[in-house]
Amino acid sequence: MTITSHVAGKVQVVAVSGRVDHASANLLEAALAPFLANCKADGQPLLLDFSQVEYISSVGLRVLMLTAQQAKAQKGQVGVAALTEVVRVVFEVSRFNMVLRVFASVEQGVEALSS
Repeated sequence: MTITSHVAGKVQVVAVSGRVDHASANLLEAALAPFLANCKADGQPLLLDFSQVEYISSVGLRVLMLTAQQAKAQKGQVGVAALTEVVRVVFEVSRFNMVLRVFASVEQGVEALSS
């Protein structure tokens, strides 16, 4: 798994590629921590670009759930964008699209979270 980040407008975009599973979930959690610390009411919204994520396991979903819970507690905004077909199905079956705001594209996510 690789993780890169950039700022688009007012939004911190974190691009994840590869598999988010037992072997990489801790890496994702650690990588998101500094961005999540700034994801609060007066801070920077966080958008996860999943366009290159091949697979996500229940352990990966747990990281996303904890991320969503922390952002909500801090009154921040977090979303995920550009889900691959495999990940989209996992989100729908597990109802994770009810936990995180899901956007069809990074551009749509940036626009929605900027307002």
